[in-house]
Amino acid sequence: MTRDEFNQFCAGLPATSHVVQWGGADVWKVGGKVFAICGWNDGADAFTFKVSKIAFEVLQDSPGIRPAPYLASRGMSWLQHYAAPGLSDAELRRHIALSHQLVAAGLTKKKRAELGL
Repeated sequence: MTRDEFNQFCAGLPATSHVVQWGGADVWKVGGKVFAICGWNDGADAFTFKVSKIAFEVLQDSPGIRPAPYLASRGMSWLQHYAAPGLSDAELRRHIALSHQLVAAGLTKKKRAELGL
């Protein structure tokens, strides 16, 4: 997946917003909360997303995937796809969509209603 494809995919998810921050990373949010990031890999594209605790345990040692810098070190279940082979584009899209759902589910009921989620 390219950075442009990542941004197009994230833009197509419900109630998202985009900012560029943290050294030029593309940061995608739902309800003001981060669900996906492209950046943080010494200039190369890397895709960071939230996962369930089980997915974190299963995937964290897969080739091309690692616990997300900064986030996972704080006890959060975030992974980063940073190199081949990593995830296929279809798997990456699925995990980003699930990250969006996980983050949206953590919003208040009022906020989800305001966003139409």
